[in-house]
Amino acid sequence: MTEHPPSIGIIGGSGLYDLEGFEGREEISVETPFGTPSDALVTGVLAGRRVYFLPRHGKGHRILPTELNHRANLWALRSLNVRWIIAVTAVGSLKEAYAPRDVLLPDQFFDRTSRREHHTFFGHGIVGHVAFADPISAGLRELLRDEATGVGARVHDGGTYVCMDGPAFSTRAESQAHRQLGFDVIGMTNLPEAKLAREAEIALATLAMITDYDCWKTDEEHVTAGAVMEHVSANAAMAKAVIARVIPRIPMEPDWPEHYALNGALMTDRKLWPQETTAHLKPILKRFL
Repeated sequence: MTEHPPSIGIIGGSGLYDLEGFEGREEISVETPFGTPSDALVTGVLAGRRVYFLPRHGKGHRILPTELNHRANLWALRSLNVRWIIAVTAVGSLKEAYAPRDVLLPDQFFDRTSRREHHTFFGHGIVGHVAFADPISAGLRELLRDEATGVGARVHDGGTYVCMDGPAFSTRAESQAHRQLGFDVIGMTNLPEAKLAREAEIALATLAMITDYDCWKTDEEHVTAGAVMEHVSANAAMAKAVIARVIPRIPMEPDWPEHYALNGALMTDRKLWPQETTAHLKPILKRFL
């Protein structure tokens, strides 16, 4: 496997790679032991850094949240030596103070998903339990906060993202329950990405773009796909501006705490690792091989 320089990954909509100064653009396909990623990755150089963009739902938004192959997506990025990920995602607001087209930078997650097999690379003879008390990279979130503020976004620093399966939006009863539990925003995709990024020793932070008030706010129209997409389009320009400013500030060498997340996390004796599983996880486990 060719060793690539420490690189930066962007997960989000397919339009995010249309950035001024993005040079040498090309598409690459990556085969993984976990199947096919959402789409080909778009790579190039921005501000002297190698960047890989992955359209989360595929070009044209073809893949449901529960159909996403998160393991293939994160394995593909880690195999290319991506060590930082900015995850851009649309979310619904669960609080009056967080309005559509605001930006929230979550620092916590609450899991309401059901497909646990998509949440870990481990199993099949190798057991790993990473620490996940603080699931977001504080260093990367700080850069996102500074640059989102710098481009004029209304930024909310910190908050809990509750992750549900979908694809239907919440009932009013669910939405009110999430508010009573103190959650801040709701989405369908970002928690598995964060869990797998931690196992892959990638520093991940989320740029959550608020598109609606879910359905708890009875003096507003309840959330619809059409209304969400209007705000997604408006938020895209803001997200691209933030990404372009953050990339030059990301360190050249991966030496943040997230880059050592597997220290003390691997429970299975190295001598017992099955050969096939070890081969499948080589991009993730190569520090230990």
